[in-house]
Amino acid sequence: MAGLWFEEFEVGRRFKHEVRRTVTDMDNILFSALTYNPAAIHIDHAYAATTEFGRPLINSLFTLGLVVGLSVQDTTFGTTVANLGMTETVFPKPVFAGDTIHVETEVKALRPSASRPGQGIVTFEHVGLNQRDEMVCRTVRQALMLGRVG
Repeated sequence: MAGLWFEEFEVGRRFKHEVRRTVTDMDNILFSALTYNPAAIHIDHAYAATTEFGRPLINSLFTLGLVVGLSVQDTTFGTTVANLGMTETVFPKPVFAGDTIHVETEVKALRPSASRPGQGIVTFEHVGLNQRDEMVCRTVRQALMLGRVG
């Protein structure tokens, strides 16, 4: 099991996730199509060329999913019960096709579940960075985690 049990997390623990991912235009087109997002800024190269960015922006919800996904192998793979929510999500820089995203995570808080014995809530701060180490996404995520015992 690659993921950690609730009891194995410590507040302040940091992870620099090894797996990185280069984003492609196809990722953006497919994600936008699958989520019924017809925004021209994501799928229309001719339109995007007329914007301040000059090219399509990667859909921010794809970026958010990728940032969380890149953290899974080191933290929650096989030990998550459920995501409970995300707060303080920001996208300070755009992501474009060809950008390579890597992620760093910090454990911000821990508490045993009041209603689910043997489980606990871990609050993670995930930061997504591009190949220039510019922050492209930050989110605080609460996840219900399995305990080793329970």
